[in-house]
Amino acid sequence: MTQRPIELHYWPTPNGHKITIALEELGLPYEIRLVNIGKGAQFAPDFLKIAPNNRMPAIVDPDGPDGAPIAIFESGAILQYLARKTGQLYGATERARVATDQWLMWQMGGVGPMAGQAHHFLKYAPQMDPPQVLPYAQERYRREVGRLYGVLDRQLQGRAFVTGDALTIADIAIWPWAMGWEGQQQTLDDKPDLKRWLDTLAARPAFQRGRAVAAEARQPEMDKQALDTLFKR
Repeated sequence: MTQRPIELHYWPTPNGHKITIALEELGLPYEIRLVNIGKGAQFAPDFLKIAPNNRMPAIVDPDGPDGAPIAIFESGAILQYLARKTGQLYGATERARVATDQWLMWQMGGVGPMAGQAHHFLKYAPQMDPPQVLPYAQERYRREVGRLYGVLDRQLQGRAFVTGDALTIADIAIWPWAMGWEGQQQTLDDKPDLKRWLDTLAARPAFQRGRAVAAEARQPEMDKQALDTLFKR
């Protein structure tokens, strides 16, 4: 039976990249539905039906459990679903799956929120009207991201991937955020294993294809309206 395309509601951000990379690694067909978060598309009623938290990414799989369609929001939940659906990228044993879940949750609860706040206070807040330059917040999130990357570097010592010798959804979840280390004002000089891992994944064709999806749609700088839509609504 031919697999029908998964409908991916997406914008080229780290959380969006998680899903395009996973779909590319898994070889699953998908169709993109762009959600321009700078113009408020995440608040559209049709989108809220599948993503009530008004955040992308979200998917609709026409071939869901028992053959019925299913809509899923939250990038971590989507990754878990795709891994279970295909039997790939999750580990071959229960111990391996527990390890994958641990590091997936570490990204969802740690790297994602902390790096996101670092980006906000270091890059976006100073562009607001009036500018918001908050040294305490900048240092708070810069330091916490650095601590988390230190944890990751130590975990990668002696391991090809985050949980061992096999690529998993944990790697896919962490990599798009860690690739932004320069914008988060971090250094890799003291994190050789993190640098090696970032470069290894960046060389994988599926990671390259996934990160390139709709890359041209994202503007390098946001105007005031986009900033207000993202951070004041």
